[in-house]
Amino acid sequence: MKMTLAALALSLTAPAAFAQQMTQTTPLERGGQIGSPETFTGTVFVAPVFGPEMNDVSAGEVTFLPGARSAWHTHPAGQYLVVTAVTGWYQEEGEDKQVMRTGDVVFAPAGVNHWHGATAGTSVTHYAVQAVQDGSAVTWGELVSDEDYGS
Repeated sequence: MKMTLAALALSLTAPAAFAQQMTQTTPLERGGQIGSPETFTGTVFVAPVFGPEMNDVSAGEVTFLPGARSAWHTHPAGQYLVVTAVTGWYQEEGEDKQVMRTGDVVFAPAGVNHWHGATAGTSVTHYAVQAVQDGSAVTWGELVSDEDYGS
């Protein structure tokens, strides 16, 4: 009987000993950096939202000042853009440029070449959510020309 009670007590306390705790980070703790001129045109600030601890899925909060945009790029597992502030543009290669606004969610399927960023007159902020596949979350291409951006 004592053995059964001890085993029961241990089984009830064991999960608590191994449980993880919820965490919270502030924007200041997450930090960020100005986007590289090799992958962005104009002023872009990229801040991690969370790292790839969750099944190799990561997210960045990206703010584009007016006229700023990403280079052409693809994602091996696709990408979600969750627009959190103002208005921007995105474009799939071979298609017309599209408007994205606060509250919109844009999905770029795996392998689709695209760019996204601010309009010429407004900034835009979005969360970019993507997964790593075969060691990479993005393949960068050429910068979007001023001519292509303006068309």
